[in-house]
Amino acid sequence: DKYYEDVNPSYGLLKKQLSIYYDIASGGGWRPIPKKKKSYKKGSSAPEITLVKKRLQMTDGYPAEDSSQVYNDTLQTALKKFQQHHGLTADGQINEATLRELNVPAEQRLQQLLINMDRMRWLPVQPNGDLIIVNIPAFKLHVKEGSQDVFDMDVVVGKGGHDTRIFTGNLNQVVFSPYWNVPKNIVTREILPAIEKDPGYLEKENMEIIGEEDGLPKIRQLPGEKNALGKVKFLFPNSFDIYFHDTPSKSLFKKDKRAFSHGCIRLSQPLKMARYLLRDQLEWDEERIVKAMNSGEEKYVRIKK
Repeated sequence: DKYYEDVNPSYGLLKKQLSIYYDIASGGGWRPIPKKKKSYKKGSSAPEITLVKKRLQMTDGYPAEDSSQVYNDTLQTALKKFQQHHGLTADGQINEATLRELNVPAEQRLQQLLINMDRMRWLPVQPNGDLIIVNIPAFKLHVKEGSQDVFDMDVVVGKGGHDTRIFTGNLNQVVFSPYWNVPKNIVTREILPAIEKDPGYLEKENMEIIGEEDGLPKIRQLPGEKNALGKVKFLFPNSFDIYFHDTPSKSLFKKDKRAFSHGCIRLSQPLKMARYLLRDQLEWDEERIVKAMNSGEEKYVRIKK
């Protein structure tokens, strides 16, 4: 295993968890926590709250000396952390979704760890330098400079049947006020049926036909407020035609499970990403970036690094 730990630090982190969960599973796991109320909030008192604390003591480092039946500040903080780690709304409430995650058997968690460690053996070696890492199932993007964390942001990824692929690439261009060249499969499945129902569909959606290919119209959406890519996109050439982009559908970032796209990755803070990528190009200050995002004229900018 030493080789895999050396080339992928996350493999080593999972290996540490594997030891913990193996011991727990070998010892019989944890008792299921019954649900007797719709939800439990801070200040509540109930026997099942003690069971929640004991469960968190086993895997999440909850203080062993606290086994009371009272839902206190310490439990609320621990629950918010647990919820965040499991893709739930971090509100600190002991609700149905939280209990469901707490009650997943230790043997099942152990199996998940083994499966993911095996998957990690197939991943490319993590490169050095500045990295943008998208954790697809967590709907999170992480920017790192070497081992230093710079910032994170929420993302939307591909929905079932349009899954975001796992690969690596080099991000090299920022495109302001982009056109959206609609992929053939979306033209066939979505755009053409919409035109049949409403002949004025293209005009309403600020789209135009710019030619024909393989018997299908080539359609693009003009820059503007309705553009599916928002006001900026970020390119890293790859065979899957996946890239980062802004979106007009901001409300989706409020959801816990954010798999809605056709495979591309939508950013919750595209301006922040543009500022970061162009930070060494002094002519591209925030004022100029915002102006380019709202100009309505497509502009490609190659990044230096």
